Amino acid sequence: MTIEKVKETIQRNEGKTLSFKFNGARNQTEEFEGEIVETYPKIFVIQLHEENAPRKSFTYSDILTESLEIIEK
Repeated sequence: MTIEKVKETIQRNEGKTLSFKFNGARNQTEEFEGEIVETYPKIFVIQLHEENAPRKSFTYSDILTESLEIIEK
């Protein structure tokens, strides 16, 4: 997969509710649901579906390196 394909996939899913899995440092993982609300040339922004939840931003390379995964329902 290339960065261009990742960008296309993210832009196609903008506005949809998706499940994500973030693989952080030291084997910490976080699963959450959210909506891709904004896309930019280098990053995209996810609004979480929890009350008073902040927005999270990720780079397209986070998907390429599998730091962030989109979980199919």
